[in-house]
Amino acid sequence: MLTAPAHAAPSVDEIDAQIDKQWEKLEPTIEQYNKVRSQLKVNKKKSADLQKKMVPLELESALAMNKVGDIAARYYIQGPSQEMGALLVSTRPGTLAEQLVILDRLADDQRKQIAGVLAVRDKYNRQKQKLDALIATEQKQEAELATKKKQIDSEIKRLTAMLPVTSIRPAGCPAIDGVVSSAARTAIKTACAQVGDPYVWGATGPNSFDCSGLTQYAYKAAGISLTHFTGAQWNEGRRVSRSEARPGDLVFFGSDLHHVGLYLGNGVMVHAPRTGKPVQVSSISTQPLAGFVRVT
Repeated sequence: MLTAPAHAAPSVDEIDAQIDKQWEKLEPTIEQYNKVRSQLKVNKKKSADLQKKMVPLELESALAMNKVGDIAARYYIQGPSQEMGALLVSTRPGTLAEQLVILDRLADDQRKQIAGVLAVRDKYNRQKQKLDALIATEQKQEAELATKKKQIDSEIKRLTAMLPVTSIRPAGCPAIDGVVSSAARTAIKTACAQVGDPYVWGATGPNSFDCSGLTQYAYKAAGISLTHFTGAQWNEGRRVSRSEARPGDLVFFGSDLHHVGLYLGNGVMVHAPRTGKPVQVSSISTQPLAGFVRVT
C-alpha cells in the first residue's frame, strides 16, 4: 500500500517569516490610520475653538436683527417690496452690490442700521459655513477611520491566529555608552523599560505600544513632544547620517517611513515590531533602512 508523504508543521521561524512579510504590507496602513487620527484631533480642536468664537457672534447677530424689528414691521405694514423682504429675512450672505441697490432706497439712518445688521449677519453666516464644512470633514474622517480600523483589526486577528502558542522572548537592552544628551539617556531608559510589553496598534503606553507610540512615549518622559505618526516624527528632528548616528536617535525604515525604532548603537535598536512580537531589541539590518533623526 502507498502512504501519503508526511508534511512537517511549519516551524516558529517559518511562521514568523510569513507574518513579517505580510506585516510589511499592513504597517503602512496602520501608520496612515495614525496620520488621519492626528489630523482629526487637530480638526476637532479647530472646530471647538470656532464654536466658542461663534457664540458671541451669534448673539451679536440676533441683537442686531432685533434692532431693525421696527423697520421691518413698518415696511411690512406699508407693503414692502419683495426685495426688501428678502433682504431682511434671508440668511444667505448677499453680494455687496445687491445690498447697496436696496439700501439706497431707504432713509440714511435706516440704511446705516440695516447695513450694520447685514454685516454682522453675513459675518456670522460665513463663520458658520466654515464650521459646518469642518464638522462635515470630521464626520467623513471618523467614518473612514472606523472602516480602516475594522480592516486592520481583521488582518491582525488573522495574523495573530498564525502565531504559535509560545512566542519569541525579548532580549534585554545592552549597556549603553556614549549618549551625549540627558534627554536621550532618559528616552533610552524609558524605552528599554518597556521591553516585553505587547504590541498593540494605535497604542501609546503605558502598557502597550505600536512603533511610533513607543518612541513618542520614550521622549515624552524626557520632556520632548513627538507626534504619534512616523511621517511626522521624521520631520521633528535633524537628519543624521548612519556614520553620525548615536544612541537615542530615531531610526526609520521603508521608503514610506512605515516603521521607527530607538537606536541603541552598534547596529541595534529597541522598538515595537508588530502584533505578536512585544517591544524588544533587534538589529536595524532586518528592514530597509530609511535614515536617522536626532530630536535632541
